[in-house]
Amino acid sequence: MVITQVSATEVMRSSREALGLSATSDGAIDDAMLAASLRRAAGILCPCSPSTLVAAALESLQYLFDNSDAMAERVTSAAEGLVIGGDLLELNQVTMDDPAAKGTWVFSAPPSFIVRPGGSIFIVGIVPDEATPLPVSLNARIAYEGSARIVTPQVQEDLPSVLRELGLRELSMSAWLKAPKAESAAALRDGMLRRLAEQPPSGVVADVSILDPACAVDYYSGRWVAPKHESGDYVARRPQAYGAPLWGVANLVDGNVTKFLDFPLKSARWRGCDTAWYLQMAIDNCRQTPQLYRRRTAPGGACLDFFSPLPFAVLGRPAAREKCLISYWIPERELASEETFLQERLWLACREKLE
Repeated sequence: MVITQVSATEVMRSSREALGLSATSDGAIDDAMLAASLRRAAGILCPCSPSTLVAAALESLQYLFDNSDAMAERVTSAAEGLVIGGDLLELNQVTMDDPAAKGTWVFSAPPSFIVRPGGSIFIVGIVPDEATPLPVSLNARIAYEGSARIVTPQVQEDLPSVLRELGLRELSMSAWLKAPKAESAAALRDGMLRRLAEQPPSGVVADVSILDPACAVDYYSGRWVAPKHESGDYVARRPQAYGAPLWGVANLVDGNVTKFLDFPLKSARWRGCDTAWYLQMAIDNCRQTPQLYRRRTAPGGACLDFFSPLPFAVLGRPAAREKCLISYWIPERELASEETFLQERLWLACREKLE
């Protein structure tokens, strides 16, 4: 038996080839490779916990990176991206007959596609026995933006029909985004406050913090305050014995909590923080002080800067921040539809200038 030493460069090349990816010029582990490694692990291991997938991906990449803590953080972030993008489904998104199924499990989504308003097509889902659900000719056309896989139709090509013939199912934009039904900011606010009014008295709630709508909408952390003499309804957080503070909406009288509605709501598909951020967007809009985003011109598209957390994912690539909380690069073909969603569904207003 002859043992041959294989270099890290050769391992990277063969690994990327096995995952259906092209070689990179610098030999670095990019986000596309992390996402592909997680999809391959999910095809073998799911249903399982997200931590199991992260551990499997890290093991497959060992000896190819130096900083293990940084790589673990990147892989964990990539796994979250697969859940957001629809490659992985959480337990509340599937039907299971197994009563022993754990609430922390994730499942492989079936191969699917979504046609974006700009004409590009997002590929989601995982097959258990292959790295990709697409044939080689189509897989070579995939453009990777973070964890997302995008294919652009060629001239006069009916790509949706081709994908349907390959067995991929078409998902509507609303089903894919998992966004709530379209409604006005006032309807959302009033409906949530009705739920709050129906709650029994909360009793004393100590150390609560509230998100003050009177504070500037472009300084998120500065909006969180300890109540003093406020009265009214506020997005709030309350401590619990173990774990992070719970999200919710509270009624206050002279700085004291009288009622508290915990988030997430029963049967809700969103996290407690997402529900709270969404409600605050509605409250700010109703006060005629809508939350803001900023558009900056960038090669091939634009960077959208946000000053508060977003309850739903933006379909872009994380970008370097400039005096903001988070920023995403959006390709030109998707920019109009993304801004329409931000303005019509999240009630955000655009601020052009960098201050």
